Amino acid sequence: MPAPRKYPDELRERAVWMVFEIRERTGEPKGAIARVAEQLGVHREALRGWVRQAEIDNRQRPGTSTADAQRLAELEREVRELRRPDLLNGFIAETGLTIADPT
Repeated sequence: MPAPRKYPDELRERAVWMVFEIRERTGEPKGAIARVAEQLGVHREALRGWVRQAEIDNRQRPGTSTADAQRLAELEREVRELRRPDLLNGFIAETGLTIADPT
């Protein structure tokens, strides 16, 4: 189970929106994160990560989007569950499959 988040989602969304607004208004890509972080009492590096992820999700920057990361996590959980011996043996018994000897 993931650790509880220090900052609420609403604060994260507002902070990212504020950074994008300042960058759009001033035309300057630098300084907005520090200004917003100080105004909202958020750690600069936390805000920088949120902005980076928002840019990835908006296809403004290369990387793994939030939706893709969630889907990968779901698939990895499913693979782990399917690899459990009791589930695998039950599946094999139900279907009548045989496993070839690798030697």
